[in-house]
Amino acid sequence: MIERKRIGLREVRALQPDQLIWDSAVPGFGARRQKSPSVAYVVFYRTSEGRQRWQTIGRHGAPWTPETAREEAKAILGKVTKGEDPAADKQAKRKAETVNELCDLYWADIESGRLLTRRKAPKKASTLVSDKGRIDKHIKPLLGLVKVAAVTRADIEDFMNNVARGKTAGRAKTKNKRGLSNVRGGTGTASRTVGLLGAIFSYAVKHRMRTDNPVWGVMRPADGKRERRLSDDEYAAFGAALRQAGEDRIWPAAIAAARFLALTGWRSGEALELKWSEVDLTRRTARLTDTKTGLSVRPLSNAACDVLRGLGRAGDLVFPATRGEGRMAGFRKLWDRIAAKGELPPDITPHVLRHSFASLAADLGYSEPTIAALVGHAGQSITSRDVHSADTVLLVAADKVAQRTAELMGETAPAAEVVQLRAAG
Repeated sequence: MIERKRIGLREVRALQPDQLIWDSAVPGFGARRQKSPSVAYVVFYRTSEGRQRWQTIGRHGAPWTPETAREEAKAILGKVTKGEDPAADKQAKRKAETVNELCDLYWADIESGRLLTRRKAPKKASTLVSDKGRIDKHIKPLLGLVKVAAVTRADIEDFMNNVARGKTAGRAKTKNKRGLSNVRGGTGTASRTVGLLGAIFSYAVKHRMRTDNPVWGVMRPADGKRERRLSDDEYAAFGAALRQAGEDRIWPAAIAAARFLALTGWRSGEALELKWSEVDLTRRTARLTDTKTGLSVRPLSNAACDVLRGLGRAGDLVFPATRGEGRMAGFRKLWDRIAAKGELPPDITPHVLRHSFASLAADLGYSEPTIAALVGHAGQSITSRDVHSADTVLLVAADKVAQRTAELMGETAPAAEVVQLRAAG
């Protein structure tokens, strides 16, 4: 009969060579002494496929005591109940000797949803595409063959400088048979890629592939985000382009989306993923449940609401694709066609409309918190709980900025209107 007792310091110190004791509180948790005087804490379990696994938690001594090892055993067994195999995962991670292998393990956990953002949510699909590109086009070519344990801060600084100078720039093949993508360098790319490297090496530290993160302490340059805004002439050209696009029968939902972005300052992804179920035209609000900054409730100007009212409800999405039920994947190409109608320079992108909207709001004298609530900056969006008390200021602000935007585009917009709303419920 196997003796079980609650493992404590007394039991650990009393262990004899080749002796193993099992814990009475956590089945599968034990302490073992082999030939040497040291004692190791272990956990035994069976996988969902019925395989027996032994996993060593660590040797007795800081940080492992009977209590800390018992808590670790509980965590391991909790993963087993979810169908995971922690011992196999640990063995695989120990084999990640090079940065290439580390990136592959990190990416497998990211894709499976096991790694979450600071908002405790999986990364968005658009972020995954960007991160995969940075791994494949910058990190692996420059650091892939280096041993994980050998990477130093100096290596990270050299990597950052090489990316900034364009060492990894060029043209790369895509999955499409004849597809090519332009790989760009620059300080912005370097800064964002080093930020991703920091997350990858934090993953390595967490899984004990090394004890420190070599990215910590590296001074990154500003990421080069554009502060471009439309001039008055460019606003006029953009308005003319929208009207000409309508006459030339470019996809109406794309034209409406472009006009909506100019009148709201939203991110293009937020507009293209907007569902009718998230829009309340009576209250003039949109409740976005999955944005870059989490839940976000936005005030809608009368002009923006007019754009939405002009669309037919052909499906769940406000701005539907030309085919199918999914997101309008070809919006960027349609945007380029619209911009060409006004002979706009190539650096005018949907994101420029966002910055231009915020800049116009600042020109009109609105405060940073008000502007942040209008466009959904991190930490400043109003919530569904307090929208009823914030509506007067924000709806008037949204109307004023949209009205000024429309004037610059050579269009007319409804005047600001104060609407007193009652709290929901």
